[in-house]
Amino acid sequence: MEEAEGVPTALAPRPLGEPSNDRLAPDVPRRAEILSRHTAALASGAPGYEDPATGLFVLTSAWLAARGSCCESGCRHCPYCP
Repeated sequence: MEEAEGVPTALAPRPLGEPSNDRLAPDVPRRAEILSRHTAALASGAPGYEDPATGLFVLTSAWLAARGSCCESGCRHCPYCP
């Protein structure tokens, strides 16, 4: 992964719709619903979706990828983190 001053700038080697297990573990409650909402947001071109458990707005991997690098905020769908 390329880095600029410690910030990842290359996309991780996985599809945008597949989050890192470090960010969304397989045993997270409502994971299927989270992934379904993320997939729908990706398909519609929306920048994000509402988290089903917290009501917080979550950015999609496509929106985050368009930023050009990781912001190191721990985003659930960060496309840069392995």
